[in-house]
Amino acid sequence: MAEASRYLPIAEHGLIGDLRSVALVGTNGTIDWYCCPSFDAPSVFGSILDADRGGCFELAAAVPARTTQFYFPDTNVLITRFFTDDGVGEVQDFMPVTGEPTETDRHRLIRRVFCVRGSLPFVARVAPRFAYGTHPHTLRLEHGMALFESPDLSLALTATVPLEESGVDVRADFKLLEGESAVFALDRVGENVLPRGCACTEAEQQFVATVEFWRRWLSGSHYRGRWRETVHRSALVLKLLTYAPTGAIVAAATTSLPERIGGDRNWDYRYSWTRDAAFCVYALLRLGLTSEAASFIDFLIQRINLSDTGPSGPVQIMYGIDGRTDLPERELDHLAGYRDSAPVRVGNAAADQLQLDIYGALIDSVYLYDKWGQPISSGHWDEVCGLVDWVCDHWDQPDEGIWETRGGRKKFLYSRLMCWVAIERAMRMAQRRGLPADIPRWRQARDTIYRTIMRHGWSAERQAFVQYEHGDVLDAAVLMMPLAKFISPTDPKWLSTLDALTAELVSDSLVYRYDPQASPDGLRGAEGTFSICSFWYVEALARAGRVDEARLAFEKMLTYANHLGLYAEEISRTGEQQGNFPQAFTHLALISAAFNLDRVLG
Repeated sequence: MAEASRYLPIAEHGLIGDLRSVALVGTNGTIDWYCCPSFDAPSVFGSILDADRGGCFELAAAVPARTTQFYFPDTNVLITRFFTDDGVGEVQDFMPVTGEPTETDRHRLIRRVFCVRGSLPFVARVAPRFAYGTHPHTLRLEHGMALFESPDLSLALTATVPLEESGVDVRADFKLLEGESAVFALDRVGENVLPRGCACTEAEQQFVATVEFWRRWLSGSHYRGRWRETVHRSALVLKLLTYAPTGAIVAAATTSLPERIGGDRNWDYRYSWTRDAAFCVYALLRLGLTSEAASFIDFLIQRINLSDTGPSGPVQIMYGIDGRTDLPERELDHLAGYRDSAPVRVGNAAADQLQLDIYGALIDSVYLYDKWGQPISSGHWDEVCGLVDWVCDHWDQPDEGIWETRGGRKKFLYSRLMCWVAIERAMRMAQRRGLPADIPRWRQARDTIYRTIMRHGWSAERQAFVQYEHGDVLDAAVLMMPLAKFISPTDPKWLSTLDALTAELVSDSLVYRYDPQASPDGLRGAEGTFSICSFWYVEALARAGRVDEARLAFEKMLTYANHLGLYAEEISRTGEQQGNFPQAFTHLALISAAFNLDRVLG
């Protein structure tokens, strides 16, 4: 059994990326997660999921050191510093983003090492394990370059210090004096991409270009409110989780990081969820960042199939980043999992679920883009009309719901709510722009959904809106009711619901999704609090006029972020980050909560 001490806490990581893939860099200087050439490709470095078989890229001081991490201001360039008795060193990690079309096939990871004070010995070890550790590789070391070759992927490592063979891995031991530096560059190579070196001058040029790229992108933000650095860090995370070639936005950077240590709630989040990505669009539009919204809406509109609807309707709940619809789920039995939290899963069987709420999230994002970005095209409007007509016909079905339960379909209130949103936002677009629409039919369906929720989603006994029709289980997803403008945030029924949620699901500002004992979800074990729900709670409090409570809850949530301001999916009972990391859902909710709380505070 792997010892917990062999795994860094999930929160002890930073994220770098090039809008095609990402890497996790630990506070110890080790890259323990990297998939190449894309987010959902098999891992090359995956020791976060198995310390023995996963592979890693270690780079650290060779003597005991205290470490700290921070981002180069307003960028996704990560700096890890090492403090020792004899000197101070730092590693700058980044994946070049230059926008050059000739570089589309090249995937490069650069690690620059500096001694900034005194002198410092360093050690590097590069141990790739291709295809989640299932493909053996060979090593060729010649002319200062190490070439790692496997059946499906080859990587070239160049360095400005000598490399030594260590079996099929490489190692470098070197010492730097104050002012000296070294560079390591790891490149994907193949038929169209030949190996090349990375001298210090080239690394400096790519560093400058990458810094300029991130700062130029972030300068498009209009946000000037409180918590600006926190909001902008979340925006940078959402941008990192964007797959530039298609506009898809992935739900998280990782797979199978556990929602509970030793549990089996381990899922692959490296795909584009319609819901999550649509909410990301909302968050970025709030900041004035519109290009991602346009790209994602184009991505999704191209996926709509009104003539041949699948099990989830004309839109799937998730897609591969290239738009593929088939995401078969399987378990990698040879990997132990993070701190022995097996199974490790790739693919996601939830792709075949029916989740009606996705239509509200999607059409709401189109509505907001049409309002704050650019008016949507006539072709896009035709697709929207087709979706709304489908929702009018199918909203009353039971489904698996927002939390993707595997315990059977129910008539979830949240799904009904978002079907209402889908129709209501489409009606707004049609009326504001004079677009053709079957308004009488849409209005009838919208109003029927409203009355159904008010009659069957309200529990007189609980004095609260509940998880599903005629039930009595509370669910944090109903926090979206006032946020979606379905109900007034000061409506007596809503204030009673907010009190019930506070009493039953809230713990020190942290919010549980629901009680799995009261509402079995088909999965074993408990889970932590869900961070997106905690930020929804902040926003609901603010809108209800409970501003002091909202601000305190928000400030408390900020203390649960990691040292870089990043959040995983959940927070454990002891305050640790757990689940896939970092998660887009959490960061987009943070942006929305900060924006609305700041506006209320004036």
